[in-house]
Amino acid sequence: MNETPPTPRKIEAAKRTADTAFKAWETRTQLVKNEMAAASAANDAKTLRLRALRLEKERLDAEAAEAVPAKPAKKKPIRRVVA
Repeated sequence: MNETPPTPRKIEAAKRTADTAFKAWETRTQLVKNEMAAASAANDAKTLRLRALRLEKERLDAEAAEAVPAKPAKKKPIRRVVA
């Protein structure tokens, strides 16, 4: 087989093609990382909001429980054994 060695022009074109593919891959990878970080931040914010709501509800429930007077305990009748 009689193949000619690659010309500098073909070598440069191959390098450009490889560089372009690598840069596209890097761009997509960075985009995915940014989207994942945004989704994580949104989830963290939602968790903090829900935790704050739960703590506020627990505080209000505790205040309401303190405001209601406690019912006196019922006394059990004493049973007398007849012998």
